[in-house]
Amino acid sequence: MAFFPGEKIVLDNIRFQPDKTMDVVYEDDQARISWTDQDGTLDGETGGLDEDYRIAKNQIKMTVYDLLSRRTGHELPWGTLTGIRPTKIPMGFYDRGQTVEEADAYLEKAYKVSASKRRLCTLVASNEKRILDTIPFGEDISLYIGIPFCPTICLYCSFSSFPLKVWEKRVPAYLNALFKEMDAVAKMIGGRKITTVYMGGGTPTSLTAAQMDSLLTKVEETFDLSHVREFTVEAGRPDSLNRKKLEVIYDHGIRRISINPQSMNQKTLDIIGRRHTALQVEEAFRMARDVGFTNINMDLIMGLPGEDVQDVAHTLETVRTLGPDSMTVHSLAVKRASRLNRNLEAYPPAPPQTVNEMIEMSWEAAETMGMVPYYMYRQKNISGNLENVGYAKPGYEGIYNILIMEEKQTIIALGAGGSSKIVFPEENRIERIENVKNVKDYIERIDEMIERKRKMLL
Repeated sequence: MAFFPGEKIVLDNIRFQPDKTMDVVYEDDQARISWTDQDGTLDGETGGLDEDYRIAKNQIKMTVYDLLSRRTGHELPWGTLTGIRPTKIPMGFYDRGQTVEEADAYLEKAYKVSASKRRLCTLVASNEKRILDTIPFGEDISLYIGIPFCPTICLYCSFSSFPLKVWEKRVPAYLNALFKEMDAVAKMIGGRKITTVYMGGGTPTSLTAAQMDSLLTKVEETFDLSHVREFTVEAGRPDSLNRKKLEVIYDHGIRRISINPQSMNQKTLDIIGRRHTALQVEEAFRMARDVGFTNINMDLIMGLPGEDVQDVAHTLETVRTLGPDSMTVHSLAVKRASRLNRNLEAYPPAPPQTVNEMIEMSWEAAETMGMVPYYMYRQKNISGNLENVGYAKPGYEGIYNILIMEEKQTIIALGAGGSSKIVFPEENRIERIENVKNVKDYIERIDEMIERKRKMLL
């Protein structure tokens, strides 16, 4: 898929005549692989396959990669590496007392990762480890609070998001169900300390100022927040913000918010269904600074339909002039449930090579803003098999982001669409507890959601 983005891949005995075919034949202890297209046939062999399945799988992947690289004349930035958390590889090296150089050499030899991506991966892992080493895990946990409402649903979105105009009358019932889940979880966790709280969605600031005040008051009354190192509220859509809402959040002691334009080009905002202007993004950011917020993140997406490198350069320059404290840069992922996936012919994303150029541009821009990469992850169907990267000025890194990526701490998710991760470090095991995504189901089945957690946490 990384070599042939957008093309349909069928795993089957061939019953028709595709224009590109790969055959894999296992004989004795090796695999013979052939690639046939309009230019002829290329062959490759794995040599003796290892008895260890994981090693044998990588041997086959490497052979496939070499064949496709020879045929297309391209190398992939991440080589054969397809996992969603590549930093776990160098992190394992560091935990064993090995060096950055050893991790770098392994990424090159085992996966053919490019020099730029190796540097990014090892640097992110180093910064993650530096921060993780300051956290006394023990029985500590973090909380995620989901508010699944948005002003409108973006073209690329597949999250648990519901347009506010349609669901506005159900918001009070949703909050009541959420409060009930909070009360139950507070009893389940007992005296366990809370490291971070992250309120996401959706767009939490879709709530009215009074609803936000009620929600934050309930969080403070229900949980012991005295040990919390970081409390983040997603204020992603500028069309969901006003000064009163920002003041409510600030008055509850929260200093980290995220204002997410995705792009600062008006034509792009119109295409992706963001019902606000680029100017509104700037006004919202300056209003948040004026209220007093000292830790503001901005999210951007590379590879949006219709954008080229000049458009991205404009976005990055505008963001630089605003001066956020951190910046998260996503490679566009075409999710199965998104409107974009259903309309790819009308809204073709940028080609992978261009997206990678945009990603490199964003890294350079982050450095000019005094930021370093501190967390990274990848997604299924992400453009060009690339990555999402969080950059931050030293001291402004999002701790929650690192915790959810490295899976070293239990994170309990509240609200519709929440996915809790219960970590059992002594067993090297993670169990997940899923809440239903639909708002109506969540409200009506809240007791079931609570019972799911009770079985795991008690």
